[in-house]
Amino acid sequence: MLEIRGLHAWYGESHVLHGIDLDVRPGECVTLLGRNGAGRTSTLKSILGLVGRRQGSIKVDGVETVGLPSHRIARRGIGYCPEERGIYASLTAEENLLLLPKVGPDGMSLDEIYAMFPNLRERAQSQGTRLSGGEQQMLAMARILRSGARLLLLDEITEGLAPVIVQALGRVIRQLKERGYTMVLVEQNFRFAQHLADRHYVIEHGNVVAVIDRGEVQSSQDRLNTLLGI
Repeated sequence: MLEIRGLHAWYGESHVLHGIDLDVRPGECVTLLGRNGAGRTSTLKSILGLVGRRQGSIKVDGVETVGLPSHRIARRGIGYCPEERGIYASLTAEENLLLLPKVGPDGMSLDEIYAMFPNLRERAQSQGTRLSGGEQQMLAMARILRSGARLLLLDEITEGLAPVIVQALGRVIRQLKERGYTMVLVEQNFRFAQHLADRHYVIEHGNVVAVIDRGEVQSSQDRLNTLLGI
């Protein structure tokens, strides 16, 4: 579903990625782990062409996308949930859900969205500014599911949220995996990510420094603690 080889990226003169290699098979969830500033978010943005310049190869479902503009990359069926969420404050929750264009043929219906995110049904007519942080995060995720995207790029979706909301988002990730969605998850909360992901990529200074499969997490715990500064 996603194959990255030798990816370099720049913001202006700043060289932020230095040869990232990454593979995500259909239906997998992988995490990008690392300290702040390591290059995890830059990797997500590079997939969508949201950096100043990029070099290397990024294939989405077998199609090379490095030379494509961002709007054409998104229409390969990619949904991006940024760390800042991007909720339109003047619109209701439901209007936010209905706003995005389709990037794939099988976007979820409102009923499916509300079954997955019951809080949003209750707050459907509330303005974006009146939603809690957890509800805004749910809305940001739900919105890309409406679009029909099948490859989901999720950036720090648990940051600053109460444990009960984090648990709810974990259940959503599991449901999406069961439905065959493919996900790349940037996450600081390793406890949240470790049981959801099939594979963990640890990024340092714009490079992948470790790739750890789910079954290797326990035996690699000391190494992970050192890499992540836990």
